[in-house]
Amino acid sequence: MASAQLRDTRRRIASVEAIKKITRAMELIAASRIPKAQARVTASKPYTAKLIEVIQNVGAAGSGSSHMLLDQREIRTVGMLVVSSDRGLAGSYASNVIRLTEARIRELHREGKDVALYAVGKKAQAYFRYRGYRIEGGYIGITDTPGYGDARAIANTALAAFATRQIDSLEVFYTRFQSAMTQVPSRLDLLPIAPPEGEVQEREQSISYEYEPSPEEILDRLLPRYVEATVFSLLLEASASEHSARRRAMKAATDNAEELIRVLRVQANRARQAEITTAITEIVGGAEALAEGRR
Repeated sequence: MASAQLRDTRRRIASVEAIKKITRAMELIAASRIPKAQARVTASKPYTAKLIEVIQNVGAAGSGSSHMLLDQREIRTVGMLVVSSDRGLAGSYASNVIRLTEARIRELHREGKDVALYAVGKKAQAYFRYRGYRIEGGYIGITDTPGYGDARAIANTALAAFATRQIDSLEVFYTRFQSAMTQVPSRLDLLPIAPPEGEVQEREQSISYEYEPSPEEILDRLLPRYVEATVFSLLLEASASEHSARRRAMKAATDNAEELIRVLRVQANRARQAEITTAITEIVGGAEALAEGRR
């Protein structure tokens, strides 16, 4: 009959093996989603780049024109869009971007500026709500596979707040996807949009264009689309980063489970050997006692 120590060790081995199956399955699921997420990130970049180029060309043709989204005004309230995750088990993915956001909030408070938060993902909402920060908008259920409609809804909320002067600028905090092994918490100043400038504008200034309708009306249509496309691109990068971080975390958990199982099996073998040794000792002792009794 197995000793209590041996039974306890075997129960622990069975428990760790069950956990290992779960972490291994989650690792494989995350690994299967990474290529698709990477492909979506790559596919979104040409559209955003072309949109920026068109805005630069139109801005060059309509130089001197102004637009609400280009308005550089005194900043009293800063809107902050933080993109985290809905689920955990992704290592420090969510905590890193939340920590970056909170550091910026403290900096703005020291400068005497107000902050309005827009939180994407349950992790950010739960963290900032628990600490008493004002959350103007919350979005859940979109971090795994964000769609363009999700980006449009977020962008429209931010644009409406900017137009009504509820916020004077918008900063986005997200995790930039560099590779399957490297994801960097980053900040992007989205509103007001920086006026078009650069090599493209300088090159196009020497070419004459005719616009129908006017450059101002074209900008009025393009700039909101630019904000939507930028938010969509950031959501895609955050999604790819989340899947990569979860795969790494689950692989580390699986490796740790395997190591723990190896250690526990050694302990179980030692306990079993101790039982066998004890049984043999008892048998030998009993035999010697019987032999002495016959003498």
